[in-house]
Amino acid sequence: MSNKQSTDLQDPLHLVSPSLRPYIELIRLEKPTGTILMFWPFAWGLTMAAFRIKLPLGIYAVQLMKCFVGAIIVRSSACTVNDIIDREMDAGVGRTQRRPLPSGQISVSSALIFLLFQYVLGISFFYLAFSNTAPFIDLIRFVIYPLLKRCTHWPQAWLGIAMNFGFITAWSASVESFDVSLLVSSLMGCWCWTMLYDTIYACQDIKDDVKVGVRSTAILFGTWIRPLLVGCGLLFLVMLSVAGLANTQGPAYFVISVGGTATHLIWQYMAVDLESPKSCWTNFKRNGHLGWIVWAGLLVDYFQLVSSIHVY
Repeated sequence: MSNKQSTDLQDPLHLVSPSLRPYIELIRLEKPTGTILMFWPFAWGLTMAAFRIKLPLGIYAVQLMKCFVGAIIVRSSACTVNDIIDREMDAGVGRTQRRPLPSGQISVSSALIFLLFQYVLGISFFYLAFSNTAPFIDLIRFVIYPLLKRCTHWPQAWLGIAMNFGFITAWSASVESFDVSLLVSSLMGCWCWTMLYDTIYACQDIKDDVKVGVRSTAILFGTWIRPLLVGCGLLFLVMLSVAGLANTQGPAYFVISVGGTATHLIWQYMAVDLESPKSCWTNFKRNGHLGWIVWAGLLVDYFQLVSSIHVY
């Protein structure tokens, strides 16, 4: 294999033209973990709804694809607006200083036009696919996240709301009733999960963030980060259990989704080195893998249900 072919396989940005490459990098298309984390609340909410109303498998598959596309759109625009607002701070952080805006590959005006295009695309897609634009409204809320970094150590708390709104979108697109106990417990669980993985993510840049004035839960808690992670993980598991009970999930959910998630979180806690940016990044990506575990238990319950009543 030639050196060029090897580079292309390692870095998909080399597969697009140089003029488009900065825009692909701006929306982090080559780093799918953020999109995956955005997708899981959509997928969990849809699968719980499908189980509740015995949704036919064919309709479920179509809705799931819509959720995936929606997650891509929301995450892409969130990255764009974040980088526009944070461009000066990003220039002072080693990990982010080569991003398109702080490095000068894209002008602010070009990024704003690109963002407007994404917003128009988002409104159109969610209106046609889900008959509402609520995720677009939540998408606008991502503007608040980078601003909070400047005035509070709790930007992760807001991110926990913005990242997980897809659960409500997917649920409400399929179920007419608004199950308060299920939705509140699910969103609280997802919020704790976001607090956990984004605090670990923030640990990568603590030294540079202190210099440029960025605030985060990682800086706030300092040596108490591990107790914070334990607390968030435990509450995440409790809320998963409450949501399962509220939705009358079967044994597979509690064994695979809840039990498997508990095992994965213990492994994460033991494996992560919060002093190592590389370890923090690896552990952050592992939370994308964790989503498969929660979804697996939901799918087993759902497939058993539709198979027993022959709903396809």
